[in-house]
Amino acid sequence: MPTPSSAPPRIAGLLRALLLSLSLWLPAAALSSTPAPPLMLANVYHPGIALADYWVSEKLDGVRAYWDGEQLLTRGGQRINAPHWFIAGWPKVALDGELWAGRGQFSHAVSTVRREAPDDAAWRRMRFMVFDLPAHAGTFSQRLPALQSTLAKLAVPWVQPVEQSKLGSHAALQGLLQQTVRQGGEGLMLHRGASLYRAQRSDDLLKVKTHEDAEARVVGHLPGKGKYQGMLGALLVETPDGLRFKLGSGFSDAQRRQPPALDSVVTYRFRGLNDSGIPRFASFMRVYEQ
Repeated sequence: MPTPSSAPPRIAGLLRALLLSLSLWLPAAALSSTPAPPLMLANVYHPGIALADYWVSEKLDGVRAYWDGEQLLTRGGQRINAPHWFIAGWPKVALDGELWAGRGQFSHAVSTVRREAPDDAAWRRMRFMVFDLPAHAGTFSQRLPALQSTLAKLAVPWVQPVEQSKLGSHAALQGLLQQTVRQGGEGLMLHRGASLYRAQRSDDLLKVKTHEDAEARVVGHLPGKGKYQGMLGALLVETPDGLRFKLGSGFSDAQRRQPPALDSVVTYRFRGLNDSGIPRFASFMRVYEQ
């Protein structure tokens, strides 16, 4: 197969789009020698679902983590080097959850998880918020009491079950969503009570947010002007479909001084698409975590 640099221009463009799509969307197991854990993945909430069939919880803004009974893994299969005391005595069963430092503390969670040598002080601000028992054969409604019992026996304050509740109407769901966002939360999750744990993306799990979000790869840094002179003005990013656009809002001054690296993948939020397919009101959220 020719490389993008050796192929004619039109073919090179197609190859670049294909390689970008593969690197961004293939499961992490295909990009790493460590198999990715078999995670249940969420679709986006849409009208028409039977809300009474679902449990509702807060969508936590942390790092998805999977305890396989022996070690903590990221969603991409990388081992998380947590301190020994943090994982001591954990059960020999799989736990699916979020390493979370609290609302608005995503950066702390990411920097803590990424360290090769665990920082005890940083980890003491972390909690493992568990929302499922992947190996349990029952439905989600049956897994919930089993999960609560498992964590009650463990009895450590930094490992907690995610609170689940039922809502009576879609109006109540939207009201809870707005309240959660006002308080610094990211959104809500809906989990179908009758669903089995299946390692696929489906309507058994739904995320409810006030905006849409997606990922794109950084292909350029555009210089800032005025008060951003000498810093980042905008990222030039490319979607898996090969569409390029500027991402110029949502950055802190620190991020403008040290912007996401070229070829990294970032998550951005937006509100629909314009006629040419460009995301409307796109705003940087974070560097994408596998």
